Amino acid sequence: MIEKKKSWKEIPIGGMITEAGNASKYMTGGWRIFRPEKNKIKCINCLFCWIYCPDSSIIVKDEKMVGFDYEHCKGCGICAKVCPVKCIDMKREEK
Repeated sequence: MIEKKKSWKEIPIGGMITEAGNASKYMTGGWRIFRPEKNKIKCINCLFCWIYCPDSSIIVKDEKMVGFDYEHCKGCGICAKVCPVKCIDMKREEK
């Protein structure tokens, strides 16, 4: 028996992401070509990177940026672009 594939009209808008927050189980960091790296000396903890990150991949603890969630970071570079002190460098991802 051949299984009938769903047409695009039968798939909910947003595909399989049908409720808020359920995209967190999709590890999308493997898409990256560049990864952000923080210069701890330059960082002033303004948290602009956290505000603008579309993937919620900036890890904050005690009101300080402590790192990146590389399992979800897609390497878009927005964090590096909005940083007023340029403490985030985009480095080529190494396999």
